[in-house]
Order: sequence, then structure tokens, then C-alpha cells
Amino acid sequence: MPGGGFCKLPGGSVVVAIGLPDPAGGGRTVRVLVHAANRARALTRLRNLGLRAVYLRGNTEPPTPDEITAVLHHPDGLLWRTHEPLSQELWHPIGALLRPAGRR
Repeated sequence: MPGGGFCKLPGGSVVVAIGLPDPAGGGRTVRVLVHAANRARALTRLRNLGLRAVYLRGNTEPPTPDEITAVLHHPDGLLWRTHEPLSQELWHPIGALLRPAGRR
């Protein structure tokens, strides 16, 4: 599974990027971005959405500047897309990931 990481912003908040298996299955991996006051709160936001086994170990794949910009400009501060190196896929709101597969 791909790693994750974080970046502390000048205002003190953080952006966490983490690779997770797709909750709907299918064997693909998704990259989730979370903007929060600190790393613990970022992971708590994901756990509160039902993604219980979410942990950030290390800082192997911190968010890129483009990812940071994307999550800061989204009103919820929670985004995802499939984790492929050359993906041109747009970012999706987190609600689209957690919907049943037939409703995506």
C-alpha cells in the first residue's frame, strides 16, 4: 500500500495525504487529502467517516504543492482520487468515495 505524509502550513495547520485501499473494494488504492489543525485531528476526521484503520506512519509521501492547493480550496478540506503516478483524474469530495458503488 502506498505511504502517506503530511506538510505543516505556515498558519500552523497541516495537510495530510494518505494512501488507503478503496472502501468499495476492487483492489485499487486511493489517495486521500485532509486539511486539519494537526495530524491527530486529520486522522480523527477520517475515522469519524468510517475509515477506522487509518494510521500515518512516517512521512514517505507528503502532499505535493498541487495537492495542498487542491485541499485548501475545497470547502470540506477532504478530497480523494485514485493513486496512480501519472493520473490526470480530478479530485473528488470525500462523500463520493463513501457512497455505495452503484451510486458513484
